[in-house]
Amino acid sequence: MKFIPLLSLFIVLFNSSNTFAKGVYQTPEAFIHQALAIPTPKANIFWLDGNAQKTIETILAHRFNKLRLRYWQKNNETVWVLNEIGKESLITVGIHIKDQKIAQTKVLIYRESRGDEVRHPFFTDQFKSAKLKNDLELNKHIDGITGATLSVRALTKLSRIALWLDAQVHLKG
Repeated sequence: MKFIPLLSLFIVLFNSSNTFAKGVYQTPEAFIHQALAIPTPKANIFWLDGNAQKTIETILAHRFNKLRLRYWQKNNETVWVLNEIGKESLITVGIHIKDQKIAQTKVLIYRESRGDEVRHPFFTDQFKSAKLKNDLELNKHIDGITGATLSVRALTKLSRIALWLDAQVHLKG
């Protein structure tokens, strides 16, 4: 009988640990301001034509139902705030591109119940200096995290998309 309260507490703590993974770690506005080191500039709009839609859908391996994406730019730098589903919920990621390579990747809002290890610098720092190859893959290997496979894939896909979008912005600019 003495162990029932202790067992009950353990069960509650164990089951509630899944809810700790969810959170807002930084607002998109704060990330944009921090990345560009200036007052947050006005957002630009990238209109998705057929080619852009097809490329993004190729990277995501599913449909992408948006007509436009917002981004922020300062000289040769762009910042993208993108969303992708991990296992069941959206993950919001800020990606700062400078000189056609990733300067910073940061999980801004994590809504999944598990796998939030992808938000830590030990994982996101792997994306630093990554570039996009002609086959739309990153030029460097990203190590996965056991138990967070779908979140790892989501961040990798969003990084590839941000690099491709940055290249398109600079081609048009």
